[in-house]
Amino acid sequence: MTWWQRRSAAVFFVTSALLLVGGGVAALAGAERFSQALWVAATVLGLVLSLVWTVRSVVDRRPSVDVIAALALAGALWVGEEFAGAMVTVMLATGRLLEERAAARADRELRLLVERTPRTARRRHGDRVDGIPAEEVVAGDVLVVGTGEVVPVDGRLLGPATFDESALTGEPMPVERPTGDDVRSGVVNAGPPVDLVATSSAAASTYANVVRLVEQAAATSAPFVRTADRYAVLFVPLTLAVAAIAWALGGGPLRAVAVLVVATPCPLLLAAPVAIMSGLSRASRIGVVVKGGAALEALAAGEVVLFDKTGTPTHGRPELTSVVVAPEAPDATEVLRLAASLDQVSPHPLASALVGAARARGLHLELPTEVREVHGYGLEGRVRGTLVRLGKARWIVGTTEPAWLRQVRRRAALDGCLTVFVAVHDRPAGAFLLEDPVRADAPRMVAALREAEIRRTVLVTGDRADIAETVGRIVGVDTVLGDRDPADKLAAIQDESATARTIMVGDGVNDAPALAAAGVGVALAARGATASSEAADIVLTVDRIDALADAMIIARRSRRIALQAVVVGMGLSLVAMLVAAASFLPSAAGAVLQEGIDVLAIGIALRALLPSRLHTVALSPEDLATARRLRDGHERIIPAVEQIRTVADGLHTRNCRLEPVQALLYRLEGELVPMSAPTRRS
Repeated sequence: MTWWQRRSAAVFFVTSALLLVGGGVAALAGAERFSQALWVAATVLGLVLSLVWTVRSVVDRRPSVDVIAALALAGALWVGEEFAGAMVTVMLATGRLLEERAAARADRELRLLVERTPRTARRRHGDRVDGIPAEEVVAGDVLVVGTGEVVPVDGRLLGPATFDESALTGEPMPVERPTGDDVRSGVVNAGPPVDLVATSSAAASTYANVVRLVEQAAATSAPFVRTADRYAVLFVPLTLAVAAIAWALGGGPLRAVAVLVVATPCPLLLAAPVAIMSGLSRASRIGVVVKGGAALEALAAGEVVLFDKTGTPTHGRPELTSVVVAPEAPDATEVLRLAASLDQVSPHPLASALVGAARARGLHLELPTEVREVHGYGLEGRVRGTLVRLGKARWIVGTTEPAWLRQVRRRAALDGCLTVFVAVHDRPAGAFLLEDPVRADAPRMVAALREAEIRRTVLVTGDRADIAETVGRIVGVDTVLGDRDPADKLAAIQDESATARTIMVGDGVNDAPALAAAGVGVALAARGATASSEAADIVLTVDRIDALADAMIIARRSRRIALQAVVVGMGLSLVAMLVAAASFLPSAAGAVLQEGIDVLAIGIALRALLPSRLHTVALSPEDLATARRLRDGHERIIPAVEQIRTVADGLHTRNCRLEPVQALLYRLEGELVPMSAPTRRS
């Protein structure tokens, strides 16, 4: 957008307003001819510009009501109503200024996003740190992020850090991240310098994806806005008919011009876009990028919501659930410590699970040396001289299948877990079982969707039917469709779309076709760029699935306010037209009245910017204390649950020993029983 394009509307508004006010001052001073000359100049200015806009619309084959303004201005000059013509010109200038300001705001936000894009990074090589272009960063590089610097790429922390994440989430308070936590590009280091391992390139990182999404959202108009344009075009023959009738009934050209002056449909053309754009702005504040007004309109009309399982009601990143150790191997705690130490420098998505689990258990991790990735198999390196390998069973165990390996595979098949095997000093040491847990906010999100008048929720996934049913019961959806491949998901969406307006929510590459096929596609992109976010109409940049319910509330409120503004504005305009046709409203007074109607309609539409009640409910201090107590108890009992599984697996072997059972019993009596009865006295 050039300087003149950014300033033309302001110049038009200031010029027309000065001519109108100058003419008024001259009239009050008794300089009638000078005042008329100023008002004629303002009218001619508006007439020329409205004719230019009308011709452009005809050439571009776009609907336009600028013809009404052109007729009103020409008629005002013809019948000598210069003041009315100047008022219509100011009215047109006001509308163009509002449109230009809205476009400039979107352009400014995009420019600010692009300007914040990290250009350079600092890569560590031993004791040396080199500055490099951000485009040269590859997964696995160790980067240094200084105080106040923007994180250039997505990565995994090698030390605790504090970040300002407001650019991505809107959250103003700094966020503390522990060692091993994933951090997204675009956030600012609000603490001391910290090292991280890059897990993606700059182009594939979160911040670059957000910039692309905002660019896509910059230039579409909502169906409601296009409908408003069509209604405005239908308004043209109605206006001409009323003006012609007024003239034919003996009112002459003065009465016809009065009808044209009050017929300019600014409430219809401006109120709807203002309300929709206000809704887009509100949604962006809660971390929801809506790709234009069309997507906001479709979201407001949604009736059925379909979810993919992985990454939507679940976290989309596996967490450690159990450690199975091989005979004669170190204990489970040491095996986890060694594996997590090695995984600190791995860009693999599963590495975060082991590092996070070790940190949660308070284990001391050390930076590995001699790290080497064996393509297609896994990772190996030394942790303080101890050779550690992580990867596939074939690489760790070989072709044999000992009893403990069969135990791991049986449990993984039963629970739907992923497995990572570990070897210490070239000897199999055990395996880690990981699963994708359900989000804590997923049941709350489904309940909030029902409050937002969603009629039906469906979980559709390629996972096994029994696992999908378990997640569906926890979350509270109406229907569960398991064992569905991408083609089956498309068929399910088509079936639902035949009877209702659909919304599809997903986060994976395999979700992209389904997101594109649904009435509205919603992608979760809080942890990076995916094909799903490119195909989706709406993208959640915050790692909170319940933000979708908030976005629906905002969308429906914006649509309702837009309708209210249009009904009030156009209703008053129609009444004014009839009054003018009956010769009770002269052109000058009609122009002033129409300006007031425009301001009223736009004021109603701007209510969409005001804060409104969302679904989120604040917890009381007592509820928060209870939640923290339950969370602490849950974390303390996890090792006991792992021990139960280990003892249960041991009971299936021929050489069953009772000592582990006795140790488990003592542990449960000492830890679990006191936790279940906190008020019990000895």
